[in-house]
Amino acid sequence: MPALRRTGWVARLVASRSFQRWAAATPIVRRFARADGEALMDVVAGFVHSQILHAMIETRLLHRLMEGEADTGSLAVAAGLPRDRAEVLLRGAAALKLVREMRGGWRIARRGAALLGVPGLEAMVLHHRALYADLADPVALLRGDGETELSRFWPYVFGAARAEDPETARRYSDLMADSQVIVAEETLARVDLSDAEEVLDVGGGTGAFLAAVGAAHAGPRLHLFDLPAVVPGAAARFAAGGLEDRVSITPGSFRDAPLPVGADVVTLVRVLYDHGDSTVAALLRAAYEALPPGGRVVVSEPMGGARATDAYFALYTLAMRTGRTRNPRTIMGLLAEAGFDGIRDRGTTRPFVTRVVEARRPST
Repeated sequence: MPALRRTGWVARLVASRSFQRWAAATPIVRRFARADGEALMDVVAGFVHSQILHAMIETRLLHRLMEGEADTGSLAVAAGLPRDRAEVLLRGAAALKLVREMRGGWRIARRGAALLGVPGLEAMVLHHRALYADLADPVALLRGDGETELSRFWPYVFGAARAEDPETARRYSDLMADSQVIVAEETLARVDLSDAEEVLDVGGGTGAFLAAVGAAHAGPRLHLFDLPAVVPGAAARFAAGGLEDRVSITPGSFRDAPLPVGADVVTLVRVLYDHGDSTVAALLRAAYEALPPGGRVVVSEPMGGARATDAYFALYTLAMRTGRTRNPRTIMGLLAEAGFDGIRDRGTTRPFVTRVVEARRPST
């Protein structure tokens, strides 16, 4: 109780205008007050910042500046914007360190170039139009009121019945595949699949993760299990990568059918957080049953405890209306309940991308 009272006193002091004026005028604490103020303003203005980023990508001004410096007039023409409004956009992008103003023109900044170099990030930013619509009334979203844009975009999580339309499958799979490259890089840096005999990727869409496994390791056979609508795209991807002789594709839904047997590694890459606890528990049990004694399961997805997860993915999955983000401890507990042991948090170097947990079916 004393600690709680002390925390309350500090909070009341920091919130008082007289203290804030004193902090802003006192050299020894001024820089801390300024840093807190700027950070708070970033939170307040965060939606506008994301819209500046969206506009820079949609108008392809970042792409244009990757080709070289350009002046405001030529950029305005390229973007189809009035010159004065193009300048507003460019100055906003410069404030976010996406571009830099030079004498007589603009050039791309390191942060802008890095953004264009992240596979799938542009597509995700443009896809955010649906998320922004769902967050227009965040309290309604948190209450669970009404249907959401994202629940219409991600029909796979509701079962195969809503996912048979080829165009829906294509939009879903393209977005997942675009962003899967960097997820695969992080996952394969955390777990060694070189000695696997067969890797079964459940819910792997058009096979971006399995293609990465095949490129990294020559030994394992590759097996994809996902809904029938994704099979043509997956077959085309594996053929383009020269992997068709190593790959099996089994169409189906893990909600309705047991998982294929024969693999000694089951991978669940960005699958669990699409679903509620009862579905996840059943899926992990199905993975346990499909694996031989000593077989492994690998879970890779954004997990709670990271800023990007708690302040982004957690609300994103709420808007999907089915899933939720879980912290590593919760996922490890679900694996233990399914019967797995040797459960290990393999961690991550990029928590804003994914985190990896691995477990084994007991040998006896």
